[in-house]
Amino acid sequence: MDDVTLARALHVLAVIHWIGGLAFVTLIILPLARSRRTAEEGLALFESVERRFSAQVRISIPLVGVTGIWMAYRLDLWDRFIDPNFWWMGAMLGLWLVFMLMLFVIEPLAHTKFENSARRDPAATFGRMSRLHEFLLLLAAITAFGVVAGAHGFNFF
Repeated sequence: MDDVTLARALHVLAVIHWIGGLAFVTLIILPLARSRRTAEEGLALFESVERRFSAQVRISIPLVGVTGIWMAYRLDLWDRFIDPNFWWMGAMLGLWLVFMLMLFVIEPLAHTKFENSARRDPAATFGRMSRLHEFLLLLAAITAFGVVAGAHGFNFF
């Protein structure tokens, strides 16, 4: 197995972990947390799952970036980032940048604010959190669709 094949396999596995986890949190955990009797129960459920997943995704998301950059370098794919036919290359990079920023900058800074807000008004807080996750999952799904279709020759433009 050559280095590009290994990078691609690791890239896909890390994306599956990251986006699959996002789907699980969005579609399963947040609705369960919102349905708890008390804000404390909902917050405890959400945070116990989020803490475990966050620790794992702090590995998978950077791995997606490292392997993606490696493939772009080894295959000399840089020109695709400015070609409209390869819009999905920029979408992958943009999605990755958003999640890196959220995971390593925004989440640590906003954690206490989220907890306080969830205790004051759990319905509104979990509603905002759910909408954000749903939006990010939609972006990820559109990006994944574009990547697979584009990589197999479908041209959107």
